[in-house]
Amino acid sequence: MSELKPKEKLTGPPVYVKYIGLSFQLFSVIGAGTWLGWWIQQKSEMKFPIWLLLFCFLSVFLAFYQLWVSIKKDK
Repeated sequence: MSELKPKEKLTGPPVYVKYIGLSFQLFSVIGAGTWLGWWIQQKSEMKFPIWLLLFCFLSVFLAFYQLWVSIKKDK
């Protein structure tokens, strides 16, 4: 009589909520890095967009590293 039903055993949000949060995290990290690169590029007044490219690729690398670490914790 004290056994819980399978639906009652689950506590916390569903798994897909975590991955929706990760998608917003990826978007925000890449967006912030790209914006920072664009802002520095505007201040430096260089013709070749080296700062924009550098910060864009750096933020993509950082975002995917965070994703990899988060997925690695799940296993």
